[in-house]
Amino acid sequence: MANPTAAMLVIGDEILSGRTRDANMYHLAGRLTEAGIDLREVRVVSDNPEAIICAVQSLAAGFDHVFTSGGIGPTHDDITADCIAEAFGRDIDVREDARRLLADHYARTGKELNAARLRMARIPEGAALIDNPVSIAPGFILENVYVMAGVPSVFQAMVETMLPKLAGGAPLISETLRIDQGEGDIAGPLGVLAQQFPALSMGSYPFQQDNGAYGSNVVIRGQDPDMVRAAMAQLSAAFPG
Repeated sequence: MANPTAAMLVIGDEILSGRTRDANMYHLAGRLTEAGIDLREVRVVSDNPEAIICAVQSLAAGFDHVFTSGGIGPTHDDITADCIAEAFGRDIDVREDARRLLADHYARTGKELNAARLRMARIPEGAALIDNPVSIAPGFILENVYVMAGVPSVFQAMVETMLPKLAGGAPLISETLRIDQGEGDIAGPLGVLAQQFPALSMGSYPFQQDNGAYGSNVVIRGQDPDMVRAAMAQLSAAFPG
């Protein structure tokens, strides 16, 4: 049986402008691979309501799970929750359980739960909360969309609280062989090997050495460890040393 599929939607002008380097996709991809959930697509959109709504609707219709990062903080440009609500035709307002989490947290830290911070308790109708052990303000799940913070430490914590609840498939096994030859030299044998093992994914990732010579890291991935090992053995035999 095929593994569940997933997509990720990264939201934020700061990503597209280059001011911030996204680390959340890297983390999520690794954790989903371990869980046997295939990440098939990643999109990055600006803080634009139409772009967010369109992307959410498209991805939710095309994949089993959609994970978003960014845009659920206290500032005026944190519009993700509103866009998710609109994408699914749901009302959104401050929810008592989310408000209580924030009120208790800020009472403990001696800070005011002001109007800006209260924005983080606005949850679409029918959504389930995602725990946030780092900064308390929750993410949420609506339909098959998991809405999480953009701050990497918070995003990663939310992933860890949410991921065990998802049904996965067989973890993806990956093996790598470094070949000190250019891709033009290895393409033929690698293509033949790919035809022999259609159930596996094979990728060539070239590099240039300090002396100017070219090489490639060939990665073979699949759910069957015996098949991955057999393919890697043939590849090693084709390119000894």
